[in-house]
Amino acid sequence: MILAGDIGGTKSYLGLFKMEEGKVRPITEIKEYPSSSYPSLTALVQDFLRSLDESSLRKDEKFIGKACFGMAGPVEKDTDGKCCKMTHPEKWPIVKESELNQILNGKPVILLNDLEAMGYGISQLSDGDLVELNRGTPQEGNRAVIAAGTGLGQVMLYWDGKEHHPSSSEGGHANFSPSYDNNNLQRKLLRYLHKKFKGNVGVERVLSGEGLVNIYEFLKERGKDGNEPAHFKERLSKNDPAQVISQLAKENPLCSKALDVFMAIYGATAGDLALQYLAVGGVYIGGGIAPKNLDKLRDGTFMQAFTAKEKKYPHFEKLNANIPVKVITNPQVGLLGAAWRGAKK
Repeated sequence: MILAGDIGGTKSYLGLFKMEEGKVRPITEIKEYPSSSYPSLTALVQDFLRSLDESSLRKDEKFIGKACFGMAGPVEKDTDGKCCKMTHPEKWPIVKESELNQILNGKPVILLNDLEAMGYGISQLSDGDLVELNRGTPQEGNRAVIAAGTGLGQVMLYWDGKEHHPSSSEGGHANFSPSYDNNNLQRKLLRYLHKKFKGNVGVERVLSGEGLVNIYEFLKERGKDGNEPAHFKERLSKNDPAQVISQLAKENPLCSKALDVFMAIYGATAGDLALQYLAVGGVYIGGGIAPKNLDKLRDGTFMQAFTAKEKKYPHFEKLNANIPVKVITNPQVGLLGAAWRGAKK
């Protein structure tokens, strides 16, 4: 059996899986954990193992042969294996394969970047797990995944002529580059964030839950896009700020404008990724924000920015317009990918 984990900044998922006819299948109920409620991944995994001991599974069904975890942070080599300093939750100590190996009685442990796991997971999805934003003209070739949620992740899926191989990155921390717009709004946003953060501004500062809040606060301070909604602060005491902004976008001009700017930046960044990786096989939108804002993603703002490239080279606008773009709606895609990677490798 494969113990698989999708370890995120807000939520983590764990489950036991087995491989059947090229697909990984859960043999236990998938457990969801609030990541910040645990002091470390080790503590979280130990909690899951206790739940296995208390379950009604047969002894052979509880046997773990290997474990694989997708991590929200860069995976690097350590003196005794691989390790990962999670970007979120920031308080967690460095996660080490060797320490996880010990609590799993010496069983092999694999650490992956969470977007690398998501890349593997795409092969495990059905049509019902995807929502099409752009039909395009599918071709054999590289794919790309971009995922805004608690943070921002990016990954290329390299096509070798037979299958796709995810290659992880930390592109979410590359510098934010404003796109052209008639009133220079994105450039003004960048100047605002330069001042706020006293230095370079990573694209995650605008494409994440925190990013949507940063955009909202910029527009609020600018004072030209509407007033703060009534009872806004009261709602914040009960809900995530980005979620509140999204929920109020249909009725409040300020929240609506913030979501417009967010989607324009999201589309442009995804379009840049498509060119950087020559992702003619498709671009997949993952993370927690996209499935909650499908109507906004479909209104044209995202795809218009996705295809808007240099007028001097119109071929690249056409290239991006032909790339299939799909939203991943299955929140467990990273977990499925970690299970598949553990089973295959």
